[in-house]
Parts: sequence; structure tokens; C-alpha cells
Amino acid sequence: MSIIIMILLISLLILVHEAGHFLAARALGIKVSKFAIGFPIGPTLWSKKIGDVEYLIHACVLGGYVAFPDDDKDSDLPVDSQDRFMNKPIWQRMIVISAGVIANIITAFVLVFITAIAWGQLPSGDYQVYINKIAAPKEASIWQSGLKNGDRIIKVNGSEINSSYALTLYAQNSKSYDGKIDEIFANNNLEKLKKSNPKIDENNLIKLNTIVKLPQVGNEPTIKVEDTALKGYNPYKDAQISLSEDQIGLRDSLKNKSIYVSDGTVTLKDIAYAISDSIKPLNITVLRNGTEVELSPIYPDEKGVIGVMLENRQVLMPTNTPKTIIKGTFDYIWEQTYTLCYGFYVLFAGKVPASSMHGIVAIAKVGGDVIHNNGIFSGLLLTAMISIDLAILNFLPIPALDGGHFMFLIIEKLRRKPVDEKTIEKISSIFFMLLIVLAFLIIFNDIYALLKHQL
Repeated sequence: MSIIIMILLISLLILVHEAGHFLAARALGIKVSKFAIGFPIGPTLWSKKIGDVEYLIHACVLGGYVAFPDDDKDSDLPVDSQDRFMNKPIWQRMIVISAGVIANIITAFVLVFITAIAWGQLPSGDYQVYINKIAAPKEASIWQSGLKNGDRIIKVNGSEINSSYALTLYAQNSKSYDGKIDEIFANNNLEKLKKSNPKIDENNLIKLNTIVKLPQVGNEPTIKVEDTALKGYNPYKDAQISLSEDQIGLRDSLKNKSIYVSDGTVTLKDIAYAISDSIKPLNITVLRNGTEVELSPIYPDEKGVIGVMLENRQVLMPTNTPKTIIKGTFDYIWEQTYTLCYGFYVLFAGKVPASSMHGIVAIAKVGGDVIHNNGIFSGLLLTAMISIDLAILNFLPIPALDGGHFMFLIIEKLRRKPVDEKTIEKISSIFFMLLIVLAFLIIFNDIYALLKHQL
């Protein structure tokens, strides 16, 4: 039932978008020939002509469209008729093209506004992360850190922690003996090696059976993760150097040793790299009884685990007065819009793989889970976010989307004459087919993720 509700809400957003185009056109005296839900691919499930408009529902319910007599070469409407879309001033056509996006934005505001009134609160986007239980082996460093059950983690390595994902990201990238090293740290250790072994040439292989004195090496430097990665906007990319298989084997053989007897196959640099791969500390600050407490360093194991069970408490903004309702609505919309825009940026910049893209199937599944687990208000907020997503996506300057049509109108305004219709038709047809291919790729991703239980 939750999934059905989510599908109905998504269908409502598509209907609202197309209704925006339809109502704007009719208000400006532009004749509409078709109003459809879904793309004209495969069978038409339902159609009916009411007045001079044909209403349709297609089987491929991935979108919708509003068609004008201009789109039909066999239309009996005179070419110079003022009822035609192309015969209207540019500003009026811009309004019609933009109306779907505007309708989605208004819908998002209405959904968030209603939720703020009815629920009396809105999510801030942040979570408070509490220690529910320490479940690490007794030899783990966490037991000597001073961490206690009920502590709230507020900082790791100087970064504010607003979700369990942020803590996990830090722990996973601070694994012990992970085969990665900090270049500056390794170079410092190389200098120590050279001072301890002045007769060894750093640029050549160390002769067989040569004894190499190993310096004392401290812990690896702490890592620093950008806020955008901590919020999940883009993947974390470290600047560390990866060890070769031979260097990893050398690292394992040098643990807890003060000298190394050369086998004739390594250089001082290899040794410096090997001894530089050890344990990375997490410097954690917790809030305990209203007081900030800095813990002793905690060292994740080789799997990136520190051994705690966490409890996430969502931070909610109260919306119980007209001022907080309005402010909360605008703040929530702004935060979601920024997040979505950044998501499009990292996607088009190639910073996330195409396999991570998901569509209507995943949205219905995840949205259904949200409604089932968190209630209808969370479902309405997710629907508002999807409505903003549709608005942003549709207004991208891509031919076959609203933004593409709007772009052609801007070009027409600058050139003071329309772009050739056949040129627009050819370009739009190509991009339409690309969008269809992309849509099926996304559906494949959705189904694959469902089968692999990734959603």
C-alpha cells in the first residue's frame, strides 16, 4: 500500500507538471490538441476527446506531454491562426514552456507548507549521533579512549558530525594497514632512514644482506574529509599513495622490527613507504552531560571498524507559529534544492558512476519504505523533493526537455527570427531518443539494485 501511495504521488507530480503547460496555454488563448500522461511508446491505455482536446494515458508512464496543432502537420487550423503556439509572442511561449516547472515548484512549496502545519515540525537535514553500545573486542583502542555509552559524537578530526554516515566514512578511510600512505609522512620517514643509514644510496637497490636500521615511526597522520563528502554529495577521494604488492609484503615483514636485512630487491624508498603504512587515529570529541570531552585517539581496525553501535536522532525544526512555518518551508526547500543541484553537478561532472543513477522504480520503492517506516508526512516531503527534482531536470537546457525549448526561444529572441523548425525537430528527436535510452538504463539500474537488495 505504501508503494501504491508513492506511485500515486509521483503520478500526481507528472499530472501537475503537464497541467501547468495546459492551463498556461489555454489562459493565453493557445489551442491544445492533446494532453497526455506517459510517452507515446507502446500501447495507449486510454484516450478520450473532450471538446477540442484529446486526453490520453500511455503505457510508458515515464512522463507526459501537451501537444499543440503546430505539432500536427495535418491540422486543419490555418497556419496564420492566432490560436497556434508559434504565432504567439515569445514572452507568451516562454510562459507556457516554463509553466510546468513553475507548477512543480509551487507544488513542492504547498506540500512542505501543509506538512509544516499538520506535523508541526520539519527535518533540518541533520542528525545527532549517539553511542548506543560499545561492542569492540577488549583489546581494541576504543576501550582506552574514554568513550561511554550515551555519548553524542559531535566532531571527528575537526569535522562536525551530523550523521552516522559521516562517522562511518571517517572510520572506513582510516583503516589500519590499508596499503595507502601520506606522501609527506613517507618522505619524513625516508629522511630518518637516510640519517640512520648514511652509507646506503637511496637511489639504488640495497645490497644483499645489508643491515638497515629502522627508525621509530609514529602513527599515520589523521585524514580530513570535505564537508560535501560527509554529507554524501560526492565520493571521498584521498590524496594518498597506494603501495605496491611488494611494498605491502615488505610492510608486513617489518612490523615490530628495529632492523631489516636486505634481500637485494628493495630501496630505502620502498622501506620508507612500507614503514609508513600503520594505523590512523580518529580524534573524536563527544558531548557528555552538556560538556565537550576530547577522547584519546581511537584506531579503526583493518576493516575500518571501531566497534560501536550507533543511534541516530533526527534534528527537527518546530513549525508551530506562522513565522516558523513560513521560514521552515523556505529553509527546507532551499536546502533540498541546493542538494539536488549539487547532485546534478557531480553527475554531469562525472564524479559519480552512471550505475548510481536511479529513477521511478527506485523512487517508488524507497518512497514506499519511507511512508511505511516514517509515516505519510515523510512521504509528502519526499514527494516535494521529487517535484523540485522534476523542475530542475526539466529546465536543463537539453533539447526535448522544457529547458531545451526555452533555450531555442532565447536564441530566437537574440536572432530576431525563429530557428528553423526542421532543425529543431531533428535535434529534439535525437535527444528524445537519447533520453529514452537513458530512461531504460535507469530502470535497469533500479531493477538490478532491487534484485541485489541495494534499495
